[in-house]
Amino acid sequence: MDFNGKTVLVTGAASGIGNACAKGFAAAGAKVILSDINAEGGEAAAAQLPGAVFMQMDVTSRDEANALAARIEGEIGGLDVLVNAAGWDIIEPFMKNTPEYWEKIMALNFMGPVQLTRAVLPMLIDAKDGGRIVNVASDAGRVGSFGETVYAGAKGGVIAFTKSLAREMTRNGVRVNCICPGPTDTPLFATQSEKMQVALTNAIPMKRLGQPSEVADGVLFFASDRASFVTGQVLSVSGGLTMVD
Repeated sequence: MDFNGKTVLVTGAASGIGNACAKGFAAAGAKVILSDINAEGGEAAAAQLPGAVFMQMDVTSRDEANALAARIEGEIGGLDVLVNAAGWDIIEPFMKNTPEYWEKIMALNFMGPVQLTRAVLPMLIDAKDGGRIVNVASDAGRVGSFGETVYAGAKGGVIAFTKSLAREMTRNGVRVNCICPGPTDTPLFATQSEKMQVALTNAIPMKRLGQPSEVADGVLFFASDRASFVTGQVLSVSGGLTMVD
């Protein structure tokens, strides 16, 4: 896949799936903008990629999303691809959730992508060959997940947001698609208890975790010209854990 001449913004790019996406796009020739709340990690990640830049942002802040969009337009001149990869979760029973936990889950996993998408959408509409948006949701949002009830709701919202925005944006030449990872070998997954990690891995028919690069491959496909007739679609990358009609 060739992304020469394209500018790509990836959130959550300091580590995990976001970082793998940034690496994939850079290897395919794109100018990559890495964004993350973690400035130290983001700067280090950008320094490893040719021509990449880091722009710090808290995706839960509408003001910071708008400021990032203005900075990209002012300093770079436009945007071709947005990858909403930032996310966060803690596995615990719904009855143990606090309202503060709900608010953080929704702000980061649902409203974050909504706010940033709205902020950069004018640039994507103006993109020469049509803008592309790839949202990273979760299979929890497709089929539910024990201990992730509100997270699953947020990711289900991302899936519905993807499909609805895709319908609206076809007239503007912007394609919008969604990747749903299953359990993946990321720093966030490593924060789970050993018992939970073993249980989640054993539940996967392929009997292993996904790698961030495998999720990134799906993201790059949706953003590429090879998916030129694909919009409003959801792809599970989960080793067979979920099989959705």
